[in-house]
Amino acid sequence: MKRNVEFRKGIETIVLERSENLRATGAAIIVQPNGWRALDQLGIASKLRQTAVSIQSGRYITVKDGKQKDLPVGYCPPRMQGGVHNIRSLNVLPDSSIAGWKCANGQEVVIGCDGVNSTIANILGLNSTRLFSTSVIRGFTNYETGHEFGSAFLVFSKDDVQLGLLPVTEKLVYWFVTRKQTSQDSKVSKSQTLIKESTVEAMKGFPIHIMEMVKDSDLDSLHLTDLRFLAPWDLLGTNLRRGTVTVAGDAMHAMAPFLAQGGSASLEDAVVLARCLSQNQTMRVDEKQAKTMMDMEAALDQYVKERKMRVFWLSLETFLIGTMLDTSTLLVKCLCIISLMVLFRDKIAHTRYDCGRL
Repeated sequence: MKRNVEFRKGIETIVLERSENLRATGAAIIVQPNGWRALDQLGIASKLRQTAVSIQSGRYITVKDGKQKDLPVGYCPPRMQGGVHNIRSLNVLPDSSIAGWKCANGQEVVIGCDGVNSTIANILGLNSTRLFSTSVIRGFTNYETGHEFGSAFLVFSKDDVQLGLLPVTEKLVYWFVTRKQTSQDSKVSKSQTLIKESTVEAMKGFPIHIMEMVKDSDLDSLHLTDLRFLAPWDLLGTNLRRGTVTVAGDAMHAMAPFLAQGGSASLEDAVVLARCLSQNQTMRVDEKQAKTMMDMEAALDQYVKERKMRVFWLSLETFLIGTMLDTSTLLVKCLCIISLMVLFRDKIAHTRYDCGRL
């Protein structure tokens, strides 16, 4: 996606990839309203809106007593995310006195988009991601004759297990299950059959039609992963640009999916990054000179300045929600609840953000 944005701004881009083969990983992302604003800048939002159900409402359902309450949701239909890249290599030059970095092919800027275990982020000084004690299973279920969920986002909760589902189309449903980690997760994650079996086992006592949804899911779509996050204070205390190297997406702001903002925040990164680089490019066009290292650093500094506080607040809210759900200590849980009430009283304020024009 970032390459697509930069192409639209006339910026030549080469994608560096460790894998020797084409690959597509992950199940889905949820695009929040702020993500749709970024997609509007790409010129593809209108087309995408025609391909999926628009989520109009949300309900939180307690399995034990059947009680329901409304969930605040915006327009956020899920989107498939596929990553296909070409193989390149990256050389790190620690002794360089100017930028300290240079691609093997002579490119001037390196953007680390290499996920939660980012090599680039580590070299920039960001601490390693941390783990919640919760795992998440994601998958898709196809209903040949159509499903019964309409256009609602539903969450079913029982003890430490939650299932959320979002209709993608009239026949396809995306769902996720969160539960406590187990000692078998490492083994289970390697087999879709074991993932399905462990998920069904964890959901004992859930409504029959919800359990059937998991049982009938597309086996190839199932993924079991840990919930990793970057501590919000690490973002504030780290210079996210060194020379002409920076990070974007999960490499910059890995966060658990409690706000469903990881994908949308990454779309924002792409728009802001391309805008900063292209503005820098136009400053030099009259002189018809190549951008100097100082020009590029200034552009990346502007990008980091625009993004740091935005992703800090997203990461902080996600961290507080995750810690509240994760902890067994009443005092910690109460502190998280109070912090959320004080700092994030408006539960959907994060979806109103506008990353600006491309």
